[in-house]
Amino acid sequence: MAVVRKLARPLLAAPFVTGGLRTLRRPEAVVEVAQPIVQPVVRAVGKRVPALAGDPLRLVRATGAIQAAAGLLFATGRAPRLAALTLAATLVPTSLAAHAFWTVEDPEERARQRAHFLTDLSALGGLLIAAADTHGKPSLAYRSRHALDHRHPVRAVRRPVEAAAARTANHAKSVAASLTGSR
Repeated sequence: MAVVRKLARPLLAAPFVTGGLRTLRRPEAVVEVAQPIVQPVVRAVGKRVPALAGDPLRLVRATGAIQAAAGLLFATGRAPRLAALTLAATLVPTSLAAHAFWTVEDPEERARQRAHFLTDLSALGGLLIAAADTHGKPSLAYRSRHALDHRHPVRAVRRPVEAAAARTANHAKSVAASLTGSR
């Protein structure tokens, strides 16, 4: 399974890296398409992040940088679960803005936008699976919940047995000493 991950991650990350870099280079083209989504996001985010408040271009650039960076992290296997979740979070507004097929009148263009939207949905599904992938190991949440309930059985038994054996040996030595000393 490790070979599949090493092959699949770069394949899934490639569109995000290239799209993010393209957005960083030419954000003006993306701002026009993303305008219906950018304005409400700028209003909501602008209160918390004043640097993004007045300039939708900055928000688009930030999204491009996030997608490129998270795509590179995901492709190289560095923090893959967090990177996949980050890519999924940026994919939703991007898809809603860029491929809103329900607003298109031309049947051919509508079909093309629907196909792009469904492709983005499939990428979202892959990213969500990747975000949940623990490489066959229990998740951190599972391990922390069960850490006290499922202590290592050998260690849990060995320590009390070793302590009892040491007490018995000490007692046997003291009994032997008292027997040899009394004769």
